[in-house]
Amino acid sequence: MRVDLHIHTTASDGNWRPEVLVNQVKSAGIGLFAVTDHDTTANINETSALAAAAGLNFLPGVEICTTINNQSFHILGYGIDADNAALNKLLRYNTALMEDVDQQSVKKLIKDGLAIDYDEYCQYRHDPERGGWKALNFLIDKGFCRDINDFFANLFTKERGITFPDFPPPSVAIAAIKGAGGVPVLAHPGSGFHGSTLEETLDFFVREDIQGVECYHPCHDENTTKRAVEWCKQRNLIITGGSDCHGSFFKDRCLGRPEIYLEQLNLGILELRLPPMP
Repeated sequence: MRVDLHIHTTASDGNWRPEVLVNQVKSAGIGLFAVTDHDTTANINETSALAAAAGLNFLPGVEICTTINNQSFHILGYGIDADNAALNKLLRYNTALMEDVDQQSVKKLIKDGLAIDYDEYCQYRHDPERGGWKALNFLIDKGFCRDINDFFANLFTKERGITFPDFPPPSVAIAAIKGAGGVPVLAHPGSGFHGSTLEETLDFFVREDIQGVECYHPCHDENTTKRAVEWCKQRNLIITGGSDCHGSFFKDRCLGRPEIYLEQLNLGILELRLPPMP
């Protein structure tokens, strides 16, 4: 069975709505998948119903932004209750932080001399089926950047005083996931996004009581994947993987890539959350 346990929808910064995603998953021959939107569970229940109707195995998930020692880390939560009140309170808090950063970043760009009309930005309506988010697409439409890569290279930069907010620490996200009946898994630990080595990251998070690691990810090369898998096997931790697909928004993150099969993973307790395999 092919597996993809890291996919985003229009609920966050992907551009596929649930019905499109389920059709794409089925067409790709993927039998088990998860939706893991950034700091929201808004499309989980709809996707779950559509997946069941399509005969697909589905794990409800989420990807939570966290910060520790000025470094950003993403925590995946699998098998969660998407309606859990405490979890959703944390997700709303994180979403509000990012919305404030978007507003402040536009103001800083105006202060830097960019001819942006702030009132026009406030009135701008983001179309979720484009992918991305409001500030990004507004700036693209007004000609201030070409795409997401240009946005992060030239606009959303430390030199301009624009950075991601300080999210709650990983321990808060891990506790919220567990409180919602889920299993916390560290996302893409080999990504340069974190600013630390793979082993440093993994050794820190085992002390934080992480229960698994996303070993298979498009930003991991073969050596990184192998090291992460062996690290998990030595500690009998859950092993997951996924494409980090955002629909067609990220051209280099395609559904089902890397190609992952169920026997490569160790889902542990998560297998108990799955319906009987068809």
